[in-house]
Formats: sequence, structure tokens, C-alpha cells
Amino acid sequence: MSICYPKRFIAATKEYNTIEKHVPAPYLRKSFTLEKIENSQIILCGLGFYELYINGVNITKGLLAPYISNPDQFLPYDVYDVTKYLVAGENVIGVILGNGILNAPGGEEWHFDRAEFRSAPKLALAFYAGDKLLFESDESFLTKPSPITFDDFRCGEHYDARLEMPDWNLPSCDTSDWKPAIPAKTPKGECRIINAEPIKKRGEIAPISVTKAPSGAYIYDFGIEFTGVCRLKIKGARGQEIKMTHADVVLDGELNLANIICGEVSKHPGYVQCDRYILKGEGEERYTPRFVYHGFQYVSVEGLTEEQATLDLLTYETFHSDLTSRGSFVCSDEVLNKLQKNTRRSDLSNTVYFPTDCPHREKNGWTGDAVLSADQMLLNFDYTKTFRDWLAQIRLVQKEDGSLPGIVPTGGWGFAWGSGPNWDAILIELTHELYRYTGNQEIISENIESINKYVNYLVSRKKEDGLVEFGLGDWCAPPIEREKPVTEPISTDCPVNVPVEITDTLKAIDMCRKAATVAKAIGDEEKWAYFERERQAFRAAFRAKFVQGGKLINDEQTVCAWALYEGVVCEEKEAVQAQLLERIRQDGRFTTGVLGARVLFRVLTEMGEGELAYRLITDPTVPSYGYHIARGATTLYESFRWLKDGEWRRIDGRYI
Repeated sequence: MSICYPKRFIAATKEYNTIEKHVPAPYLRKSFTLEKIENSQIILCGLGFYELYINGVNITKGLLAPYISNPDQFLPYDVYDVTKYLVAGENVIGVILGNGILNAPGGEEWHFDRAEFRSAPKLALAFYAGDKLLFESDESFLTKPSPITFDDFRCGEHYDARLEMPDWNLPSCDTSDWKPAIPAKTPKGECRIINAEPIKKRGEIAPISVTKAPSGAYIYDFGIEFTGVCRLKIKGARGQEIKMTHADVVLDGELNLANIICGEVSKHPGYVQCDRYILKGEGEERYTPRFVYHGFQYVSVEGLTEEQATLDLLTYETFHSDLTSRGSFVCSDEVLNKLQKNTRRSDLSNTVYFPTDCPHREKNGWTGDAVLSADQMLLNFDYTKTFRDWLAQIRLVQKEDGSLPGIVPTGGWGFAWGSGPNWDAILIELTHELYRYTGNQEIISENIESINKYVNYLVSRKKEDGLVEFGLGDWCAPPIEREKPVTEPISTDCPVNVPVEITDTLKAIDMCRKAATVAKAIGDEEKWAYFERERQAFRAAFRAKFVQGGKLINDEQTVCAWALYEGVVCEEKEAVQAQLLERIRQDGRFTTGVLGARVLFRVLTEMGEGELAYRLITDPTVPSYGYHIARGATTLYESFRWLKDGEWRRIDGRYI
């Protein structure tokens, strides 16, 4: 059967959930009669998230279905064969809708709370028997508020068990007080069947300890950081409220949220990774949040009696995109083995349909993070479907002038701040890496015009000297402690030690080289020649300004390592290698941000300095990966600026 996307959306109400005024997640149901069973399909788009039931059976493909996207750009659909769930006679389709990105008040830092597409949850659905369309979503669907009284996938979920209706999705349900659905606006996005791996539960973790905090809350420690939710199992009185707050830091015996609070969210205490459950008071009760996910190691539980605070109260259900493992690494050094485990755990924790920056604070698809990690992610896991669906989003968000935002999906935020060549490179980097790992030329064909459009944009941003300088730089560089730093720190909001025109231009060279590679692979000689010509122009401009007297005029580790990696220096190669080694000797540690770290250790190894690279990585003192592991890290941290035990470095009012 050819796909015909239903576009008639319905909703329970026009009101949407806010932190100030909670609007429950809606139930929707449709009762219909079949005289005989035929091969039947449902095609649906449930925004922001949905669960689909047929005659009481949850047949949803995975958690947080269908996808996370800007629906005015990318409208995600799923297709289900429902034949085996049907009966001759009365049948019921039941759907519960969560807010997802469609209505994300917890995302106000990135303007999701003011996105043009913001609305109450809504559904488009078509039911086919054979090739015949039997019905679509319309006012014949009935609605009623569910026990989920609040949900935001950053803030958390609230559930009132006293409002449960066990038969809401069964033919036996009394619908006398249900109301007809209302028409809802159809989003403007391109309709697409989702191919990315669904979100699946991957394991369960039991707490290793429970302690009572000075505040009276109970702190559950699960031993490792991961992504998921907690399943609650409890007996208690009707109306008792349990509050569960998730985080990855405990200081002075209390859960500490300082490192995961962003901007406006700090104005709303109790709405940071916080789930709430109100008991119905009928024996043992179980609750697992549906429309949220958290990144955490610890959970602070409030509202418990001492007798209820048992180890089996909570179970950590971990989940992420259902990726296939494709690579592994093990060696004789336990620090490196732990680093590999932490890397894989971070990859999985940050893959919820697409790569994110972190699973607790932001949950955003920061493009720069994936640019840096795509190679190792593809070494460890098969990201082909996940990256291709995300690339479709990236193409759709690209503006006519070729510019890209720093986060995808976005409601419009990330063009004025948060992007730049090292982040925008996502379009070229993913295309290049997917082709390198799969040999699939279709991936190049899907993206080559958008790549060309971006290179045109990059060229348009050249300054008179042929360099480019816009957007973010060598992010999260550790502080340099010298009497006279080679460069002044650019800003405290963007902690970098290298001028942005250097890292931007080096990235422009890298992008043009990779763009030329993929153009050549599909035989597009015209684009290959254009990309190669621009690579040479950027290289010449860089050399004219920064290569003088047979060496680099800026000897920061990032600059030396990247110039060597990109082949910008030729006859000066040995002199620049000597500059790099001397800079490291004087600093006694690595001082790169995320961009320099991507190339530093590889360059050192290629220079025959593998032992030095190993020492810099595994050194148990700050800054190093070994320092994080010595502190007990079970994932990769964003920054090396956690300088002392128990002390967070505050920068411009933020903890990082």
C-alpha cells in the first residue's frame, strides 16, 4: 500500500500546558465495528509524544514516539500493522498524548516556549483495512483528561493515580462523560516516515544505597550515570505525594542541581528533572513516567515515611535509541578501558533519536557535539538510520542563505548565537563520515545541494583578509595559568584560549576538503573543483596571517595540533611540531578546548609521541580524562573546569 499521510489533526483542547497552569495529557479513543478481519494498518502522527493502544494492548514502537522534531519542518509519522490485535465486532483505538517538543515550557532558555509551532498535543490518524480507508481522525474521537496532570520532557511528569481509568482503552469503558475531539491546526512540516531506531528500554539498575539527607529527603544512589526514568513501587495512604528529583551530583549530603540548571528554569524550583506521584491508596502501586527522560545517578525522594524508604522503592529503567553495537576496545590499561566504557555510555545516554549534548540540562541536538564525536560514535555503534533522519532535519532547518543553527531541532533559536563553522560543519561531517563507513552514495546525493549552499554561505562570510570569524570557538578550554598568556581569553561566556578566526578558518579548510571528497565520490566534478578551490583559498589566507618566519605566530596547543592535522604547514612541519612539544612542556598538561582535543592526541601519536598523548589523557590530575575517572566518573563530562573536590567553578552566573 502506498503511504497517504493523514493531515487532519485533532486535539482535546486548545489550551496547552505551562509551568504556571497545568493541562493534563489527553486520552483519545475511537470505537468502531468490524464484520471481518482484513490486513489493517494505522498511519499516525501523534504530537508531541504518543502511546497507541488497540483493544487495551500497547503496540507503540518504543518510548517517546514518534520522534523529536520541529513539526513545521519535519512532521514524523509511524505505520503499524494492527491486524492481529483486531476482533470481529467492536474494537477500540486508544491514544494518550504527551507534550514533547510541541509544547516545551522547560525549554524557555532556547525559546521553545515561544516557538511558532507551540500548541496543545494533537493527533492525525488513518485506519486502513486492505487498501480501503475506513476512517481518519475527526470529531468522532472522544477525549478525556488522563492521570498525567503535567508533563515536560525537561521538567518532569506529574501523575495522580486517583484519576486512573483502567478501562479507558477498552470497549467496556463508560464514555458518557467524554467529549468530542476538536479540529487542530496542521503543522507545516514535510511528512516523513521515521526510520531512526525507536527508543527502547535497555536495562534495570538497582540502587546501591539510600541515605537520609539533612533536609529529610532520601537520596538513592544508583552507582552510575545513565539515561532513563525511575519505576516507583510503593504502598501508602491515598493522597500521599512522592516527589522524585534526579541529578548527578550530591554535595554535603544533599542533591545538588547547580550544574544542570539553565537560565530561566532556575526561576521554577521543583521543575528540574522532577517527577511527582500521588497515591490512590489501594495496596502496592507502581508508576513509571511515560513522556519524560532524565540523566542522573542520584534521586532525591521527598514525601516518604521512614518505613517506605527501602532499597526496592526505586528501579532505574535505562533507555535510549535501539542502536546496534559495531565496535569495541580493550587493552591492558584500566584507565583507558574505563574511558572507553564511559564513552559508550555517554553515546547511548545522549542518543534519543539524535545525538544530544546532555540528557539532563538541555537535551538539545547541539550540532558541534556530534561534529566532534561522529567518528567515534560510528566506530562504536551503527548510527546510519539515526544520522540520516537527523540530516533530513538539518537540511530542512537550513535557511535560504545557507546558514544553520547551533541546535537541531530548534524553534528558531541558535542562528544568532550558538553556531559558527565548527558547529555548522554537522551537515558535511555526517555526510562524509556516513559515506566513509558505509560507502552509500545515496547519502551524499541527499545532502550535496545543502552542502553546496552552506559552502556558498561560508564564502560569503569571508573578511577582507580571506579568513572567517563568527560563532563559537574552542569551547570549554581549561584556564591557562601563565604570567603572560599567548592570547587573552575571548570571554567568560565562551571560555576559549584561541582567537575564533583561527579555529573558524581551520574548520573552513577541513569542511571544504571533506565536501570535495564527497562531491568527487558521486562524480560531481563541478562541485569538487569549487570546494577544492575554496579549500586552497582558505589555506592560503591562513598561512598569510599566521605562518611567519618558518613557524606559527600563535603556539597554543590547539593551533599547532590543528595546523599539523590539516596539513596547513608543510616545510614548517618540524618547526611547528617543536612548537607544540615546547608548549606542552611549559604548560605541563593539555590546554585545548573541545576543538583542539579532537586532533591533539592523534597528531602527537603520528609524531611518534604516543607516550606523551597517553600521559596527557590518563594523568590523574586536572585537566585530563584520567582526572575524571579518578573522581569516579562513569560518563564523559562536558568540561575540565571542575577544579577542586566539591567545588564548582561559577562563570557568568552559571555552573559548568
